[in-house]
Amino acid sequence: MADVTILQAVPRLDSGGSEQAAVEIAEALTRAGASALVATEGGRMATAMTRAGGEIVPLPMASKNPITILANARRLARLIEERGIDLVHARSRAPAWSAFLAARRTRRPFVTTYHGAYGSVGPFKAAYNSVMGRGDRVIANSLYTADLIATRQQVARERIRVIYRGVDLAKFTPDAVAPARLARLRGAWGAGENQPVVLQAARLTSWKGQSLVIEAARQLLAENRLGAAVFVLAGDAQGREAYRNELEQLIAASGLAGCVKLVGHCDDMPAAFAIAHVAIIASTSAETFGRTSIEAQAMGCPVIVSDIGAAPETIIPALPGEQGYTGWVIPCHDPTAIAERMAEALTLPASDREVIGARARRWVAAKFTLSQMQRATLAVYDELLGSHLADRFDRRSA
Repeated sequence: MADVTILQAVPRLDSGGSEQAAVEIAEALTRAGASALVATEGGRMATAMTRAGGEIVPLPMASKNPITILANARRLARLIEERGIDLVHARSRAPAWSAFLAARRTRRPFVTTYHGAYGSVGPFKAAYNSVMGRGDRVIANSLYTADLIATRQQVARERIRVIYRGVDLAKFTPDAVAPARLARLRGAWGAGENQPVVLQAARLTSWKGQSLVIEAARQLLAENRLGAAVFVLAGDAQGREAYRNELEQLIAASGLAGCVKLVGHCDDMPAAFAIAHVAIIASTSAETFGRTSIEAQAMGCPVIVSDIGAAPETIIPALPGEQGYTGWVIPCHDPTAIAERMAEALTLPASDREVIGARARRWVAAKFTLSQMQRATLAVYDELLGSHLADRFDRRSA
């Protein structure tokens, strides 16, 4: 029988960062000998959750209806008492309200993790967002996020813990990707064996900057600097078919048919980044982290990131006269800057690119590993519970 039981609260178990983190922490808790419960509506990652050792408690946690939130709070309070739950950890606003009310009613420690910026437009939205700052500990996934929490939510710095997202280096390693996986993906993308691939891995939504990448490719084509490169925009439309159609029309109007490809969801990101000559994060709105950036670098792929939000924290930027870089920071909303950096990346000698790739992997291994994220989160639980989960995790991971 586990001596510590943790309840995580997430809306659904689909494909986002908060869901993936919930699975990863369930796995860490199980390894440390604790019990991991997850209140959620379920989703396509439910199987991954149970494989990680998490027990799913099905509840309508994605609902923003105040009546449902209050009903969920009552159910969670009963669950906390019946299962002897020691701590509640919320990862999104709607479930956080239910979790907060249940934790306070049962006098359990309450932890939140900021996975997004949660823009405050108007007093109602600000009040709704405020629950994410009410944790006894508030986990920020970057220094940028920590500053947002402290200034916008007026959360005392001593309650904030910065824990970067982590990448599984056993999965994201060039040695683990068989040539057959690379060939399968190149075939699916229509990219030749030696054709350079510029990859943007992001869901299809305007603020992710797909149109900027298309414009950058158009500029390179017009200047006869595109060469044989193929641009792969990998990501779900998630119902935004009108936006996908806009992009298709922009590609055609720019004379880039066959050069820029919308390939939909990619289910093999290690292979995708292994193929990519360079990866692009061209977001036009600030993001609180940059998971694709660290995944790309773990695979030895240099990256280009916008100069807003937390993305610049994820790379060693190229600076004038400096050689020890892993990627480039470009001004937001600037397709010309994207084009220049892409051209630079595409013309790097193979030996230089190999050195940059090895440096990028070392950088990720030093700062952004999955085990570091898992251990640091367990250490937050230990702060509040006086437990030894992090130490047990270390011993069982050795």
